[in-house]
Amino acid sequence: MRMNEMLFERTLSVPSKPARLGFLGVGWIGRHRMQAILETGAAEAVAITDPSADMAAEAKKLAPDALLVGSLDELLACDLDGIVIATPSAQHAEQAIKALRAGAAVFCQKPLGRTAEEVAAVVGAAKQADRLLAVDLSYRHTAAMSRIRDVIRSGELGKVFAADLVFHNAYGPDKTWFYDKALSGGGCLMDLGVHLIDMALWSLDFPAIASVSSHLLAAGKPMVADAHQVEDYAVVMLTLEDGAVIRLSCSWRLQAGRDAIIEASFFGTDGGMSMRNVDGSFYDFAAEHFLGTSRKTLLEPPDDWGGRAAADWARRLAAGKKYTSACEQIVKVAEIIDRAYAVSAPLEPG
Repeated sequence: MRMNEMLFERTLSVPSKPARLGFLGVGWIGRHRMQAILETGAAEAVAITDPSADMAAEAKKLAPDALLVGSLDELLACDLDGIVIATPSAQHAEQAIKALRAGAAVFCQKPLGRTAEEVAAVVGAAKQADRLLAVDLSYRHTAAMSRIRDVIRSGELGKVFAADLVFHNAYGPDKTWFYDKALSGGGCLMDLGVHLIDMALWSLDFPAIASVSSHLLAAGKPMVADAHQVEDYAVVMLTLEDGAVIRLSCSWRLQAGRDAIIEASFFGTDGGMSMRNVDGSFYDFAAEHFLGTSRKTLLEPPDDWGGRAAADWARRLAAGKKYTSACEQIVKVAEIIDRAYAVSAPLEPG
């Protein structure tokens, strides 16, 4: 067995009867997660829906026996065990709640909601229905982040007192709804910062947050009081109750000389660790261990991590898993994003 398979091999056995799934939204990422789920053998695609007939047809190539239907209601009428949601952000909370109340488990793209209130409502619906809920916070499923978390938990780094995380995307989203706050919930902080916050808190076992400060920019200038404007550069600082500091920065269309800069570094009294993307890649990551002025590479690409969160959810669903309080961590991440937007008050125009 290869190292990456060993790192993420699940103890859950694949049942004789796969989970019956519906796929709501099958653009590129929806189809990628669909393929990762189907490859586990833990689930089958029963029905597919997407506003684009072309996208639906592409998805059907992965599951020729799946029905093509016209709406979420039609999906829910197909006697499903779960639904995979990959639609625009403004629709996530409403669609997830509807599916959960209908008795279907949910795997949803991030963000689960545009605000902590929306996210909490979804988690509440999952708890009430006792259905499995997960969000595609995929970077915690990389081999590099898994190793970093294990080392932090072992105590090898001593007391972790600082963390620096960045996610700079040289391109930015290609869909117009990302740039309308009413539809997206926010800009690069909502799109990319959610991953950074989750990686930091997950690695540190979701510590208590004492304070949040932030500064948001749009087109190189401080944000203005425009209900529809979204930030394309964000800096956020979290101070933990034990005095440790987490610094986050993210952006769209940064002049960075490469496709992307993605890093997560943790510094302790006895050493440090870092996950860094290789050669500007969105997919290839290395993990390093620091001691004084020396460094040691622990992991290098390749690492096929993109569909692991979806595959893990499918395996757990097929094994009969129900609601778990771990999904309440998603609310904590959303609360920090809310606080970051609140404390970075936009300027009045004029």
